[in-house]
Amino acid sequence: MQRTGSVLNTIGNTPLLELTKFDVGACRLFVKLENQNPAGSIKDRIGLSMIEAAERDGHLKPDGDPPYTIIEATAGNTGLGLALVAAQKGYRLLLVIPDKMSQEKILHLRALGAQVRLTRSDVGKGHPEHYQDLAARIARETPHSYYVNQFSNPNNPRAHELTTGPEIWTQMGQQLDAVVVGVGSGGTLTGLSRYFERVAPQVEMVLADPVGSVLTDIVQTGSIQKPAGTWLVEGIGEDVVSPNCDLSRVRHAYQISDAESFYTARSLLALEGILGGSSTGTLLAAALRYCREQSTPRRVVTLVPDSGNKYLNKMYNDYWMFDQGLLERPRQGNLLDLIVRRYQEGGAVTLRPQDTLLLAYRRMRLFDVSQIPVMEGERLAGIVDESDLVLHVQGNPARFNDPVGTAMVTKLETVEFDAQVSALLPIFQHDHVAIVADHGRFVGLITRVDLLAYLRKQLS
Repeated sequence: MQRTGSVLNTIGNTPLLELTKFDVGACRLFVKLENQNPAGSIKDRIGLSMIEAAERDGHLKPDGDPPYTIIEATAGNTGLGLALVAAQKGYRLLLVIPDKMSQEKILHLRALGAQVRLTRSDVGKGHPEHYQDLAARIARETPHSYYVNQFSNPNNPRAHELTTGPEIWTQMGQQLDAVVVGVGSGGTLTGLSRYFERVAPQVEMVLADPVGSVLTDIVQTGSIQKPAGTWLVEGIGEDVVSPNCDLSRVRHAYQISDAESFYTARSLLALEGILGGSSTGTLLAAALRYCREQSTPRRVVTLVPDSGNKYLNKMYNDYWMFDQGLLERPRQGNLLDLIVRRYQEGGAVTLRPQDTLLLAYRRMRLFDVSQIPVMEGERLAGIVDESDLVLHVQGNPARFNDPVGTAMVTKLETVEFDAQVSALLPIFQHDHVAIVADHGRFVGLITRVDLLAYLRKQLS
């Protein structure tokens, strides 16, 4: 459908696609591509709904002088929806965001003109630094402001009751057996539940929940059985039930680990060409479990709630996955287990002696590394780090054009790959990076951060 006018007119009416490359048992599984909304997620719907309702109710005035400030607590995507609408309507926007959110989301928010305040993601509701508590306090202290509060704002679920639900029902030709959703604020689940209770009460609501969230316990037992944990999936899962979250029509609930979520989202891209975010993996994994448990054919819909382009440096980055202990290699029981970028596997960032120092600087920035091995053929000729660059070019930036060989360190101390982890400590005490070799052949580098990541993974 061709659309004209403001970008806000392109929110909603997203495509619905059947998945054909996954094992779905006797079922047919469809995904609604909410990543096709203009700011990249299903939350564009509620951003528009909540701001326009506030205007109708007199809480916001587009021509306010000074401009009104909209304040919200968000895991990222609601913030993007609000930022898109606020920018188009001329409002200021201040967002309080937990510090586990992807850098891409934060950069996107700032590019849209939002002010971002990061707070702790390791505290529960009731703590003064919990993102919802902090946002509410800032709103109370900020004159000429409006606190959106997606967690209790009735125009959050209303957006899905009036738009998302009818779209799904129409696109499925009024033949639907189950909908699989996740819960952050609860608006999607509640809005869809209300719609289908009215037009098709036989449609089952299925919850996809991260491991660590308390919502599955509530669905299955009626109460919270254990304290909330932590999870890496963004935007869904809760440590409390928000006022907007109505779980009464949920008939099945599946807890999905971070690893299964990320693997499933990566498989969706590899098999179906759909670039979804981290919660997409959770929803799809739960939908696949539900489908495979069915003994009779059923038509099932789930969502691609946001775009994976916000997670390219996280779940779609093998090195980040290794760092988080989510992408496993065969355990070697030696220093090889600490090397994230192994040279023989083509993962190491390298330079040649004749490359320029400007190229060295660019690669350090691009790959977020502080030191780079310099290879002459298959032989390690030296190593260049940030300090070497600073010492070489300070006072004369033209020396960025000098060859790497003029600044690299060539006096190298290596440690054999089968040495004990304790062998790294003297190297780090001298502010060096550990160069790991296999009988003289370069294998890779180990930094202090690599060692810390390795030790942290031992906790799990």
